[in-house]
Amino acid sequence: MSTPHGDPARLSIVVPVYQGELTLDALAAEVEPHTRPGTTPGGRPFEVVEMILVHDGAIDRSDEVMDRLAAKHPFVKTIWLSRNFGQHPATLAGLASSTGDWVVTMDEDGQHDPADVPKLLDRALESGAPLVYAQPTNAPPHGVLRNLLARLARLAAGSIVGTRAMSRFHSFRLVRGDIARSLAAYCGHGVYLDVALSWVVSSLEQCPVPMRGERSRRSGYSLGRLISHFWRLILTAGTRPLRLISILGTLSILVSFAVSIRAVYEKYRHEVPVPGWTSLFITLSFFSGIILFSLGVIAEYLGVTLTMAIGKPLYLIVPRPSRHRSSGP
Repeated sequence: MSTPHGDPARLSIVVPVYQGELTLDALAAEVEPHTRPGTTPGGRPFEVVEMILVHDGAIDRSDEVMDRLAAKHPFVKTIWLSRNFGQHPATLAGLASSTGDWVVTMDEDGQHDPADVPKLLDRALESGAPLVYAQPTNAPPHGVLRNLLARLARLAAGSIVGTRAMSRFHSFRLVRGDIARSLAAYCGHGVYLDVALSWVVSSLEQCPVPMRGERSRRSGYSLGRLISHFWRLILTAGTRPLRLISILGTLSILVSFAVSIRAVYEKYRHEVPVPGWTSLFITLSFFSGIILFSLGVIAEYLGVTLTMAIGKPLYLIVPRPSRHRSSGP
């Protein structure tokens, strides 16, 4: 890696593209000045050697914009996926094709400012951390409810997964190049990128940066899709949620013992009404719900395992996609 008096740090920027028709031109224009050798605020030399645009089954004319940018700018590289695989697989496809000493992942919508990339690099080199997440200094440009749910999701993920990194992840991140490419080579189907990073990175840092508003477009993530992402994060995080189910089952057994003791006590005190259907109904509903919930979670884990076992590809790169309309990112 680069030192203040060494060779410039070579940076790759990876951008998954789903609806970038109105935003990619401006993003490329902001990246272009950084493709010439410069210095970070901390005086460290760096340059952006490539911006990799990953076409993830885009629903607009992003493909035409990508072709035009690649013809205009030598630093722009294009990758075409055979269909919409989702943001994380598309990002991993870009990581696998990167060549830089460091790899930056950014969204296409303009919220992430390329001018903040040198700050992330400074934080990485100062701390020695191979992974740096952007830490927004302002609220994301979404509704209050969505921002609140996103924050709660991060906190819940950190608690359930059992790693502090899961409460700090962000799509604007800087990863050491060798780690990024190695991770992309073996990461299994459906694995959440930040979960995979938490497996292989011993330390991480955060860098405070402001988030900008989205440029002339609405987010492609509905509330349902965000919930789906959160659920996938939990399922691919390891076995800790299964342990929570075991704890839940143990607590259920303890509650059932308490209910049984109370029922026996009331029976000998002749305080039990003859019908008894209310307590029976409540007890059966409670424990049946826990059993069904536990079986559902286990079934989800089996589904993830089966998907990995049958070799379903995480993504597939093709020479050029046919334009089609996809169901979502």
